[in-house]
Amino acid sequence: MRINYLSVAALAAVFAHAPQEAHAGSQFQPGTTTGLAIAAPLPEGLYDIILPNWGARDTHPATDVGVLTPAWIVWSTPWTLLGGRLGFDAATPVAQVSIDNPVGLNKAGWTNPLVEMSLKWDLGNHFFFGVHEGVHLPVEGPLEQIGVAYDFATFMQVAALSYLNDGWNLSATFLYGTGRNGTTVGSFAPSWFNYDLTATKTFGKWEIGAVGFGSTDLSSPYAGYARQSQFALGGLVGYNFGPVDLQLKLTTDVAEQNYGGRDTRLWANIVLPIWTAASRK
Repeated sequence: MRINYLSVAALAAVFAHAPQEAHAGSQFQPGTTTGLAIAAPLPEGLYDIILPNWGARDTHPATDVGVLTPAWIVWSTPWTLLGGRLGFDAATPVAQVSIDNPVGLNKAGWTNPLVEMSLKWDLGNHFFFGVHEGVHLPVEGPLEQIGVAYDFATFMQVAALSYLNDGWNLSATFLYGTGRNGTTVGSFAPSWFNYDLTATKTFGKWEIGAVGFGSTDLSSPYAGYARQSQFALGGLVGYNFGPVDLQLKLTTDVAEQNYGGRDTRLWANIVLPIWTAASRK
């Protein structure tokens, strides 16, 4: 179970004429996988994960970004490969970006669709390990025009490790994405690295704990590019309604570089089984 991205700080490109002042950042939105034990294989079935989040970055002028993945479809297949459960998933998020006056920007549209395959292993002793191979597909539109989405394909690799026992979810997800060199808005992106961290405990139907995430650019797509990095911490509260599992998260940056300000963000993870093999019985 995973989700998609957004390069938030590309917004400087909207009102900067020189390309060296533009930013791109991580294409997969940092913090997306927090709360989710994506290393563990799901029971055979089809799942929908709905992932809204909204946050404000204290830039000058202020920047607000909302992201919605209305249908992140995950298929956990009945097949195994090299001992791991084979899965496929796909999602197309939408986003809205606004910058306060005097810029007065308000743009909304599709971000780059993501298509993936995955393998998940039960290592024993309550440990799980998973890998994902994915591609972000090209997209055109209002967000591509300001460098938040891209009209070219990039690739992503994911490795995740989880310890799940006695109500504990201790998970770490590591993500790497490729970039592309360029000098015009929407034509470039750095390569990047993200890490998402989760430590929660369930008490009956309730879940509570802490989350954290970080991101850093690994390359400079043109001379003079200002590489970005950030680290954020926050809390999680969840409730299992039966077929639907809901998690709410609130995070804030405790450190950032070249984003122009710190981001505070409210997230939700909503996991809804569409069909499972057990429902046939």
